[in-house]
Amino acid sequence: MTGRVSTNMTAGGVQMNLRRQEVKVNKANGQMGSQNRIQELRDDPIAAGHLVRYQSYLSRVNTFENNAKVLSDEFSIREGYMNSSLDMMQRVRELAVTGANGIYQRDDLKNMAVEVDQLLQQLVQNANAVGPDGNSLFAGTNVKTTAFDVEMGNVEGSRQPLIESIRYNGNVEVNNVEVDEHKYMISDNAGNRTFWAEKQQLYGGRDASSWQATSDSVISVDGVNIPIKAGDNVYALAAKINDSDAAVKASIDPISHALNLVTTDTRQLWLQDVQGSALNELGIIKDRSQLPPYNLGDSVRVSGGSMFDTVIALRNAMLSGDTEAIGGRVLASLDSGIDNLVTRLAESGSQYERAQQNITRNSQTALTTNQMISREGDLDFTKAVTDMKMLEYVYQATLSTAGKMYQSSLLNYMR
Repeated sequence: MTGRVSTNMTAGGVQMNLRRQEVKVNKANGQMGSQNRIQELRDDPIAAGHLVRYQSYLSRVNTFENNAKVLSDEFSIREGYMNSSLDMMQRVRELAVTGANGIYQRDDLKNMAVEVDQLLQQLVQNANAVGPDGNSLFAGTNVKTTAFDVEMGNVEGSRQPLIESIRYNGNVEVNNVEVDEHKYMISDNAGNRTFWAEKQQLYGGRDASSWQATSDSVISVDGVNIPIKAGDNVYALAAKINDSDAAVKASIDPISHALNLVTTDTRQLWLQDVQGSALNELGIIKDRSQLPPYNLGDSVRVSGGSMFDTVIALRNAMLSGDTEAIGGRVLASLDSGIDNLVTRLAESGSQYERAQQNITRNSQTALTTNQMISREGDLDFTKAVTDMKMLEYVYQATLSTAGKMYQSSLLNYMR
């Protein structure tokens, strides 16, 4: 039996090798076009796994950097308005000291009151400022509303309506902004903290000695939720408030046995029944249909006001010629308000510096991560060009060899 090699087998082998060369050339073209070494996961599974993690991390780092930039801009803009407000409060204090020395007549004090009223209007304008994005700068997280509402009224000694009272219209909630992996910066822009003049004190008017919680409930004190268990009495409630993160201290009046509250720094009290009605039962706040901070019970006595209240009191005292009030209570409240504004400015400045540090660190981290991504996934272009030329040379050589193998045609057999 005589064996022979099929012509089709040889042709098939040549075609298969040509296709393999074409696949390699196409892959090299794809790598050079995208400048990425890894076109498919099977090209380098380990490097591909690293690459996916690095790219995901880089995306988060860029987000952290952008968050820090937004915070930095916010702190910078807010600080400008706070500095302006501090300058005005310093001028108001100068006028208060001048008006309290007793050498000026009532008409002179009225003339001073005109400037004080203009400073008050500018102070309110600063407190109601909005940022480039149209959000209120001093309204907490309630950024789409005007931070402070102004109520006009007739004031003794004035021939035209003046600002009579100012009410806070924002909230005390804060924004936690992530600037690193599970690391957050707090953006606290509550206007009833920045523009407050005195510690606020609340004196309950209801005997709470026999009070006892009938069911589990939750109260909110200065934006901090405090759980109450069924059976807790007023002493347990006071202890839970004191042990919480709220900037408020609670005590029981030894005579009236009522619940008393005082802020630990200059701010407005913010009280609310989140679940249940514990504070309402104690007479501290009205029912839950009334929202803080103007939901305090009718029997409650409160002291400590805002900078606006202090400037309004100074203006009214000047209009009425009450130098004793100017040099006493009003001047002390002005000093407290200025101290608070200086403290808030210091906090804002330190937060700005921290945001800047986060921007710098995240920028450096992004650069390092980009280098890691480049190491794992980028193409060595010099090597790729060399390999590409070699593949083209092999491909052309294969075509040339195949052509020489099949130079014979039908015409060779027709001689």
